[in-house]
Amino acid sequence: MEAKYAALRRAVEETAAVDAHAHNLVAAASSFPFLRCFSEAAGDALAFAPHSLSFKRSLKDIAELYNCEASLEKVEEFRKAQGLPSISSKCFQAANISAILMDDGIEFDRMLKLESHKDFVPTVGRVLRIEWLAETIINDVIANKIVGLKSIAAYRSGLDIDPCVSKTDAEDSLRKELADFVKVIFCLVISRHLLHNFSFGDKDLDLRKCNPLHLRAVLEDERFAKCQLVLLHASYPFSKEASYLASVYSQVYLDFGLAIPKLSVQGMTSSLKELLELAPIKKVMFSTDGYAFPETYYLGARRARDVVYRVLSAACEDGDLSIQEAIDAVEDIFRRNALDLYKLNVANGSIHQKTTIPDSRISTSCVEQEVLFVRIVWNDASGQHRCRVVPAGRFYEIAKNKGVGLTFASMGMTSFCDGPADGTNLTGVGEIRLMPDMSTILRLPWSRREEMVMADMQIRPGEAWEYCPRYALRKVTKVLLDEFNVTMKAGFENEFYLRRKLVSEGHERWVPYDNSSYCSTSSFDGASSILQEVYSSLEEADIVVEQLHAEAGKGQFEVALKYVLCTLAADNLIYAREIIKSVARKHELIATFLPKPDLNDIGSGSHVHLSLWKNDQNVFMGSNEYNYYGMSNVGEQFLAGVYHHLPSILAFTAPHPNSYDRIQPNTWSGAYLCWGKENREAPLRTACPPGVPLDMVSNFEIKSFDGCANPHLELAAIVAAGIDGLRRGLKLPEPIESNPADYASKLKRLPQDLLESVESLAADKTLHELIGDKLITAIIAVRKAEIDHYSKNPGAFGDLIHRY
Repeated sequence: MEAKYAALRRAVEETAAVDAHAHNLVAAASSFPFLRCFSEAAGDALAFAPHSLSFKRSLKDIAELYNCEASLEKVEEFRKAQGLPSISSKCFQAANISAILMDDGIEFDRMLKLESHKDFVPTVGRVLRIEWLAETIINDVIANKIVGLKSIAAYRSGLDIDPCVSKTDAEDSLRKELADFVKVIFCLVISRHLLHNFSFGDKDLDLRKCNPLHLRAVLEDERFAKCQLVLLHASYPFSKEASYLASVYSQVYLDFGLAIPKLSVQGMTSSLKELLELAPIKKVMFSTDGYAFPETYYLGARRARDVVYRVLSAACEDGDLSIQEAIDAVEDIFRRNALDLYKLNVANGSIHQKTTIPDSRISTSCVEQEVLFVRIVWNDASGQHRCRVVPAGRFYEIAKNKGVGLTFASMGMTSFCDGPADGTNLTGVGEIRLMPDMSTILRLPWSRREEMVMADMQIRPGEAWEYCPRYALRKVTKVLLDEFNVTMKAGFENEFYLRRKLVSEGHERWVPYDNSSYCSTSSFDGASSILQEVYSSLEEADIVVEQLHAEAGKGQFEVALKYVLCTLAADNLIYAREIIKSVARKHELIATFLPKPDLNDIGSGSHVHLSLWKNDQNVFMGSNEYNYYGMSNVGEQFLAGVYHHLPSILAFTAPHPNSYDRIQPNTWSGAYLCWGKENREAPLRTACPPGVPLDMVSNFEIKSFDGCANPHLELAAIVAAGIDGLRRGLKLPEPIESNPADYASKLKRLPQDLLESVESLAADKTLHELIGDKLITAIIAVRKAEIDHYSKNPGAFGDLIHRY
């Protein structure tokens, strides 16, 4: 049966969902107990939550996502080690949620602000709880920022509501107890979309008054005929009654959040089946009803996809639906119904109402045709992108959970030879597992019958291989978080050349795409169709582009990406390179990120902007208490660590002999060991972008970074250096405020070739300690092999445009 409904399964898994009802996350230091992730119980009753079916199932689901032991203790250890930003990114990516409509009227200890959730989900809208509105008084400022209203009257006073309330009665009710007031305010503000809570959670509710059939008096009232009501939680335990109401009243809609995943598998399935017994599919909506913990969003989305597939495939078996109708129903339930009901546009990171929804927006996540291949991607020590390709059927049946085998030698390969370099201590003896990180799964925009997923390298499922670049970055970010309660965000500027093929007298050459200048309008215009496709593909991958422009080289362009958590930024950079190269190839061009493809032209960098964050606040930026050239004390010490270790860091950020043809004075690439505020000739530049006070800086940029670097390894080296700066309280020298070349006699040159960088790294005990001796040894051996090869074969540089 699974093979028969493979297209339906793929539609369920890949549709980017609109979460039509959820709540705020809480900070890591919140007193709200993590056990509440699994249960609506509170107080003494919460102690029995681990003995429920949903707890046991959900705990296993989370442990599988985190690749840890399925115990509450181990899951909580993982959460603490990774930190809230990291686990949030992981959960929301795995949940594949494109927008959230959030009720922020429920209060938790240390609740995050609504806007902060945009770090994890592209778009966030607000649902206003009318009981909260009643307490804070209706005003236009609030009303203009919401997409719908919500009531918990079912919890407080029941649904036997009298719609015939006069203005005088309403005013009098303000002086009465809140339960009566809730009924009145319900009737007075019911002119917009209203979401109605049902019977999960509160033990003070009266189930006899929670039957949605009590709403018939309101539904029959002509004054409220145009008001859409969404009944939440599958109206559990009154799912059949809710289905009936949705079938006979045009204004009634249904939402099955919280019933999924809080019920048993059979309970979830039967509840959704009961909703669909009478209700039109166009009226049934997905939500997670996520709250407090990112895992609640993941559990809600994962189990909703499972249950929807189970119910719709059964409907196909019964003859109620064709497979194509079931696929259309997936798009309706997970996305289109919410967009249509709320008349929303979720484009460009904002959410606002509109009157029509373009078909192109709705259909972007539809399954156009069955996927054939899944590319399992890793980035090796030489910075090359590699992949193993698995037929989709086998991937989802086996490789998704068990991985694929890969030789130890894979992390010892160079840019000129697909065999391990001498001295790496890696050979063809021994095998690891490439374990797909399903939070990174992406349908290829340029090849719709393929998917791509990033892989972790594990010695066995659940146990990281010490040579894994993604693990190396996670390991040092854990130290940064554990010791200093700080995370790092990163945003990359991708410079690359476009080359076109020229065949002359039987010889093939790759020549510049154009000959225009920096920020040339004609250059951008000539490549606009290519860059539009690049932008759309990046957008589909949830990678936010901040700017695009022509660079100074012939046929050179730049695409700058928004800063995100550094672990996610590294994955995004790999995907961005893949997208840019693949779109160029589609147009019969080559996009190359090689640092210096033409020794007579400008080099290409991959400058990275870095900032430090604590509890959603930028702590790199200075304050009234401490301001060292715009930096905080934490910011200065971290940057001082990077400054101190920069010669060693270059072995990661400028990892190829060709890198040093780019790092030259007077080329904005950072040739001297120094730093400066807004100094683009310095390798370390502190930045004051628009919106930041002129006496402050919000981030720092590393210029000496290029497209041959493995982003996970280079960010790991930067974090390790910053940790050393924080541990030792290092201080920066005075900044250089003009061209460093003017101080050439006083300033130390950064390594002028890869050998100098490698020698610095070999002697750097801090990076060895924090990143790992074995991985550093392998990296040094790969670098030395490349130094030797390219010094003997200088003509081999020409082939590298096909590798980077």
